[in-house]
Amino acid sequence: MDLSATLDCAPRFIAVAPNGGRRTKADHPALPMTASALAQTATACLEAGAAMIHVHVRREDGGHLLDAEAYRAVIAAIAAATGKELVVQITSEALGLYSPAEQRAVIRDTRPEAVSLALRELVPDAGEEAAFAELLLFLRLIGTMPQIILYTPDEARRLADLRRRGLIPYEKLPVLYVLGRYTADQTSRPADLLPFLAADMPRFDPWSLCAFGPQEIACVTTAALLGGHARVGFENNLHRPDGTPARDNAELVVLARQAIEAAGLKIGDADALRAATLAT
Repeated sequence: MDLSATLDCAPRFIAVAPNGGRRTKADHPALPMTASALAQTATACLEAGAAMIHVHVRREDGGHLLDAEAYRAVIAAIAAATGKELVVQITSEALGLYSPAEQRAVIRDTRPEAVSLALRELVPDAGEEAAFAELLLFLRLIGTMPQIILYTPDEARRLADLRRRGLIPYEKLPVLYVLGRYTADQTSRPADLLPFLAADMPRFDPWSLCAFGPQEIACVTTAALLGGHARVGFENNLHRPDGTPARDNAELVVLARQAIEAAGLKIGDADALRAATLAT
């Protein structure tokens, strides 16, 4: 029997999250902090196999920032370096600094190709549900790819409830499962994915995974084998699987690509990602 014929032949996509909102060059000298540095990182990660880059912008002092003008500058810099060969996803992460209304306003003003939306931040209570539904409808109308960030299985159940009540204007909704963010040592392991995929859990498609710590590659490879996609990078992890510091973000993309391809799966590019996501 040809076992390769039984493998899922759909491509897996690798996103890179190269900086996040917390780390600085004190954590790793190759962490990109500016538009030009993000453009250089984007070029290297594209060559390494990434289909999407997830970007944070910073204030002059290095602090976390949500600002449409700063986002447009980064998007333009990456486009100048890579053309349309990468999907550029902005974050709407608040980091305790922005309200849901402020998050929504920046997204609407930026009008990005893609955006990540943390459910716990944008819908902290029932009072924000209608505004969240309106935001998703706006994103659908302008062709922006949303991705809902889920940290716990309970959040996945809550998102499914919003969908059941007609507040999600998508038949298919991209999500990102984040492993290990709220654990004591903030370290992820492949088994941490299992509660999200339990038999009684809601299903979302397409789904991706990111993980903290040196088992990042093992975690995203497990996700790929189970039908998901990968996000790697310095936002969540600075280390190779053996615990030594990674050279840069592109090295983590290479390691993820090699591991996923070694499992018999294909890596998709930005155009394939757009086609798969816009089909939602």
